[in-house]
Amino acid sequence: MILANLSPAAIGLVDTAMVGRLGSPSFIGAVAVNTVLFGFLFTALNFLRIVSTGRSAQAFGARDGSRLRHSLAQGLLFAFALAGLLLLLREPLFALGIEAIGPSEAVATLARQYYDLRLWSAPASLGNYVLIGTLVGMGSGGGPLVMVLAANGLNLLLDLLLVLKFDLGIQGVAWASLAAEYFGAAVGLVLLGRRVRGLAGHWPTGLRELRQDMRWLLGANAVLFARTLALMFVFAFMTTAGARLGDAVLAANAILINMQYCTAYVLDGFANAAEAGVGQAIGERNAGELRLINRHALAWSLGSSLALSALYLGGGPRLFGWITDLDNVRSIAATHLPWVAALAPLSALAFHYDGVFIGALRHRAMGASMLIAVGAVFLPVWALSRDFGNDGLWAAFLAFNLARGVLQQLWFSRWQRRGELLLPV
Repeated sequence: MILANLSPAAIGLVDTAMVGRLGSPSFIGAVAVNTVLFGFLFTALNFLRIVSTGRSAQAFGARDGSRLRHSLAQGLLFAFALAGLLLLLREPLFALGIEAIGPSEAVATLARQYYDLRLWSAPASLGNYVLIGTLVGMGSGGGPLVMVLAANGLNLLLDLLLVLKFDLGIQGVAWASLAAEYFGAAVGLVLLGRRVRGLAGHWPTGLRELRQDMRWLLGANAVLFARTLALMFVFAFMTTAGARLGDAVLAANAILINMQYCTAYVLDGFANAAEAGVGQAIGERNAGELRLINRHALAWSLGSSLALSALYLGGGPRLFGWITDLDNVRSIAATHLPWVAALAPLSALAFHYDGVFIGALRHRAMGASMLIAVGAVFLPVWALSRDFGNDGLWAAFLAFNLARGVLQQLWFSRWQRRGELLLPV
């Protein structure tokens, strides 16, 4: 799952490398603009994967093939409905994005060419969230990895053909990414079909069955959507507040935040494992297995985060030298490196319990912990420490991540003490 989490970034890197050979920085700018646009549009809807993972894990743990098929069909139906909505709103969404980013006219024109083609990947992209979530819930880490590697491989091949051989420019890059998304979805359907086939049960036979639990599904998705927006707000705030402290601080923070993203990729891998293990244990009504999964996943997360912290402290300065030759940026990044090193172990609880809560279908508490951490911790700590400049900003970010984990740990301990985790949600 760690490898699967890292692999999607390769599509953006390959696309950038291809257009980087087209003779104008406008092409790179157009891909960068669309990376932001699609990152926002699709990341804001990643609740599709979260809900699919917990529901399928519990159904798989209970060996209830009918419930698992119902979850999969309902999730795909919801994903396709959202994809249709994105396509209907494609004009205002692009206009808002361009207004917010403010690229040059040349970049905006090229970005539009890419966007008009790539947005048609929405059904596959959102459907992939459901397919990956279901595979993870069934305990398959290899399935998602095969999906993203297949998509990345085809994307690279088509980029070479369409851009370098047939000279289709930015549209060739868009066609390659579009085809790669659908190919990844096709691979996922094949992999999932093989696993589901071995589980007794039936598919929903009509709309009446598909509407079952729809109110719960809509509520869970709404809560998780709000949670995602809150998290995106925090990262946007980090960028905006850093920009107000000067270009050098903005650049240094960008490097440090990317290091935190690397932490997230690693810890999310263990959280994904916790999602599947916790969900299956709850489906089996096995309290002992639930405690074991929680203890082991947390130990791995904490151990890995401490290793990352040591790696950052030891190799961070050398990394900064590879990334930039600007002495002031490297100096600021090195000065604030201890914050990122401390963040790794202090945010491990939050990543771990995100996974546990997803497997336990405790989406409301998961969303509440995020909103409380933003409103009652992040913003107040920033307001109180803003006189300390960038140190105050990173202190607020650290407090935010720590608060999320502590709140979730307190919730989990109470549920475990009361024996509520094995009860239906």
